Amino acid sequence: MMALEQQSASKPVTAPTTAPAPRGFAGPPVARRLLVPLLVVLLLGQMAVAMVTTAVRQTPTIDEPVYVGTAAEYLHEHEVVHNPEHPPLGKLVIGAGVALADPRVDASFTGDQGRLGRHLLYESGNDPWRVMLFARLPVIALTLAFGLVVFAFARELAGAAGGLAALGLYAFSPDLVAHGSLATLDVPAAGFVLTSVWLLWRARHRPRLYVPLAGAALGAALATKMSMLAAIPVLMALAGLSVWCARAPAQPSRRALGRAAAGAGVLVLVAIAVVWASYLVVDPRLRWAPEQPVPAVRGLRGLVVDLLPFPEAYRDGMRVQFHFEDYPWQGFLFGRLYTGSLWYYLPAALLVKTPLGMLALWAAGAVTLVAVRRLRPVAPYLLVPTAVLLGAAMLGSRDFGTRYAVFVPMFLAVAAGCVLVVRRRWVPAAVGALVLFVAVSSLRTYPYYLPYSNEAFGGPAKTHLRLHDSNVDWGQDLGRLADRLRERYRGERIWLVYKGSGVPSYYGIHASDPRRADPGEVRGLLVVSDSAAAKATGRLAELIDGSRPIDGVGHSITIYRR
Repeated sequence: MMALEQQSASKPVTAPTTAPAPRGFAGPPVARRLLVPLLVVLLLGQMAVAMVTTAVRQTPTIDEPVYVGTAAEYLHEHEVVHNPEHPPLGKLVIGAGVALADPRVDASFTGDQGRLGRHLLYESGNDPWRVMLFARLPVIALTLAFGLVVFAFARELAGAAGGLAALGLYAFSPDLVAHGSLATLDVPAAGFVLTSVWLLWRARHRPRLYVPLAGAALGAALATKMSMLAAIPVLMALAGLSVWCARAPAQPSRRALGRAAAGAGVLVLVAIAVVWASYLVVDPRLRWAPEQPVPAVRGLRGLVVDLLPFPEAYRDGMRVQFHFEDYPWQGFLFGRLYTGSLWYYLPAALLVKTPLGMLALWAAGAVTLVAVRRLRPVAPYLLVPTAVLLGAAMLGSRDFGTRYAVFVPMFLAVAAGCVLVVRRRWVPAAVGALVLFVAVSSLRTYPYYLPYSNEAFGGPAKTHLRLHDSNVDWGQDLGRLADRLRERYRGERIWLVYKGSGVPSYYGIHASDPRRADPGEVRGLLVVSDSAAAKATGRLAELIDGSRPIDGVGHSITIYRR
């Protein structure tokens, strides 16, 4: 550690100054000034192309129809009825795209939130391809905007080269490309938390401006996913720390502590106001008539929910979330099917689904933040929220995918960019090589980002052997399956076990469920989603064991011959 300190500059890290051009950039001054913006545009441009072209080809994943249907309900009925377990803001973002698609909405529909989205997409005379693409575009735009936050944060800490390295890791992250191209809530919620932390870092110099802005970003995260509540204590502490650091040298300690506490209070009050505003945008009268029964929550958890200073719909959504946590979900990890949750599931899944070069730079970035003196002030801002949010996610009962930890590649990309602060001759070349390795690994998986796994675990074709659900097979390849069956297997009898929210018949797939037939009748093509195969027991397991795999679709669906 001492060696790292001696090799790095002793000047303290300061927020928002114009960083110098990356070391080694040559050429006329104008060319140097234009090079960094050009590289930012290129990195975000390739990410945009990857996300849009992926979004165009993917059928609705399991969660998307719920959010899209609820967004359409917000637009046309102006009421919070379905999907209370997630606050409105993320669905309002999705709703911006739904509004542009202008689908037909059946105002007379009655049913649960699962049927709501399928009814909108497949039973109301709409084109599901068009509606889903428009619903995904606002999330894609937001994902690109968070890339600018990553670049700006890392640039303030490590200069333009550090910002570009961080942005490179962000833009080529398979998880961020995969989930940033879907009409879901994971990337928006994580990006809002990162934005709040970045603004709190800047508040060390201008607290009156940046603490309220950080509160607004935190409120946006809380108004998108309730799991972000775990970040509140950490960000309150960071707000107090930033205000304390902004104090005048001669200011009495007691007064400085009071101002720090006030800063934390402002952060929380603004965040609460944003949550209330998100509900008021949907329905200014704050009506709440849940379509589904709201479970009772007692004990300490019930007391916590009752004390939350949020609308009743938010508190009831928390009750639904706690009910989900009590359900005995099934998980799948490294070939093992189990009931319940494993505390190490998310770290293990991240190990599989993160490019090897990215893992190396994450570790190097974390060490650099702690070891280099001038970077230590930012270590709590980057490492503590990541650790707390990851720890909270690891305690959850749903081992469904790395999407629950999608904030990790955001925060640690910024940390990785700080490696370039170390003044060793070989460091820029090593960082550049690792970022290039990440880019190649990511581009090789195109356009199948959802089932990505790194080379040490066999690549995307082998992911289904180790993970399931949103790590590999979330129902996204039903359209590709339809194309494959038409091209290669026209006229054959099809038996289908599909895990997803799409409607196979809409895409021209006319199949029977093999689990409802006598095993002797199941002849022809047996098509099984890999998540269903991973959890197969009883009759389905016997059918798969007695079949021969002959083809695969998108690394998420396997076609067997019987």
